[in-house]
Amino acid sequence: MVKSNLAKLMKEKKLTYRRLAELSGVAGETINRARGTLIYECKLSTLDALAKVLDVNIKDLFDEN
Repeated sequence: MVKSNLAKLMKEKKLTYRRLAELSGVAGETINRARGTLIYECKLSTLDALAKVLDVNIKDLFDEN
């Protein structure tokens, strides 16, 4: 499991989970789970879609600490 930065990135980009879901094609429920502190598993294609909409690298979705 890894620590998620998704909520922080969404706040910076002023995106709701519903809007991010709409733009990325990722289910809102998946985004809602990924916004939590820890991510247990996630498909690479999901991470790629979220990173593209947020205009960040996939590694930026995670806290390195």
